[in-house]
Order: sequence, then structure tokens, then C-alpha cells
Amino acid sequence: MNPVPINTSAVAGVALARVANEMKMLMLKRSPEGYWSHVSGTIEDAETAPQAIVREFREETGVVVAQLYSADYIDQFYVIDKSCIMIVPVFVAMLEPDARISLNEEHVAYQWCSLPDAKALAEFPNQRSMYDHVWHNFVEHEPSPLMRVGLR
Repeated sequence: MNPVPINTSAVAGVALARVANEMKMLMLKRSPEGYWSHVSGTIEDAETAPQAIVREFREETGVVVAQLYSADYIDQFYVIDKSCIMIVPVFVAMLEPDARISLNEEHVAYQWCSLPDAKALAEFPNQRSMYDHVWHNFVEHEPSPLMRVGLR
């Protein structure tokens, strides 16, 4: 029997900010694949998961994360071409109002979206569930201070 390997080397982050005085979620269009998603990436040597997502936000969007939370959500999915199961901790970055985004080469476009618009762009069912969870616990309700990640 060959068990399916489990990969825990990735992180994901959903960005929220007030844009034109409305709370919005940042969606990024991946290059060259062309699908819409959130910030994500691989944890590098000697990094913690929070350090990795802060770095990924800086690299992919040009923003410096000032407020980071654990989303209290684990994204899990099967990667067909690598035949493995990904288990990914999700974080929420609360950005400054009207945060300025500067994309790197990993993305070709971005959009600030309402929850329904973000879910309409999302390709995968787990993404839509994640966005529902984040919106409910970080927009409709105040997140617990216990979920706040200290940044150094």
C-alpha cells in the first residue's frame, strides 16, 4: 500500500481592507494559470507559518502586513499533478484602508471584492468555504484578540 503523502509546507492569506469605505477582500489572478485566488506560498527554511505569509504578502502584493490573525481555518485539498494532500493554515491580513497593491510576476491582475464577487471568481469549493468563514468571523464579527498573531 502506498499512502497519499501529506504536504504541510504552504500557507495562505486572505487580505481584507476598507476600499471606498466598504470592506472588501483582495483577489489575485494567477499567472500563467489564470485563476483567481488569495495570497499563498511555501514556507522557507527557518520560517514560521506567520513569517512566511507576511513575506508572501510583501512579495506578491507589495503590502507590509501590520495586523495578522490566524483565521482558525485549515484549507485542505488534493493536488492532482503531485498526488498529495495539502494541509494549509490560513491567515487573515487586515490592511490599511485603500491599501495600494503592487503585483509581482506571479499575478496579472487584482480586484477588491465583496464576498459574493470573491466567491464568484473562486474556482474551488474550498476557497468559497474559506471566504465565507473569513467574512463571517472577521467582517460580520470582531475577531477574538486570541487569534491575533504578534509580528516582530
